[in-house]
Amino acid sequence: MIAAFDVHYMGDGSASAAAVLFTDYGDRAPAAAFTQLLAGAAEYTPGEFYRRELPCILALLQQIKGPPDELIIDGYVMLANRAGLGMHLFNHFSGRVPVIGVAKSRFKDAYTSEVFRGRSERPLYITAAGMKLKKASEKIREMHGDYRIPTMLKLADILARGKMGK
Repeated sequence: MIAAFDVHYMGDGSASAAAVLFTDYGDRAPAAAFTQLLAGAAEYTPGEFYRRELPCILALLQQIKGPPDELIIDGYVMLANRAGLGMHLFNHFSGRVPVIGVAKSRFKDAYTSEVFRGRSERPLYITAAGMKLKKASEKIREMHGDYRIPTMLKLADILARGKMGK
């Protein structure tokens, strides 16, 4: 099972987190989806995004029976020469679960692979831990969807924002 995560922060200091589970990178629909509202999300600290996001993802993982085979996050695994959200998640699982980071904007000096999807002229910036960057990039490239953001990642975003069915 593959799990894609996204977190949205509310003005009241809470966070809404979502996880979408699927079995193949080409899947059009999720096998399962989980959401959770968390009170008291940490404040954003530049360069330490993981301190805000990691607790939200770990809370969602408690709803999922057993760790997924692979994890996809909205963000970076590594930020140049220091650990980003994805590396902290990878370390949480003692390096047993590969993590792919998919970022929409470039982080200076981060070692990434650019993936262009659909007709977009703007790339996604891919980072990874537990698998080769080339393989991680191929997996994101082959995900379902005609647009820059793959279907499963867009669904995780929609669920985190609480916009499903609205």
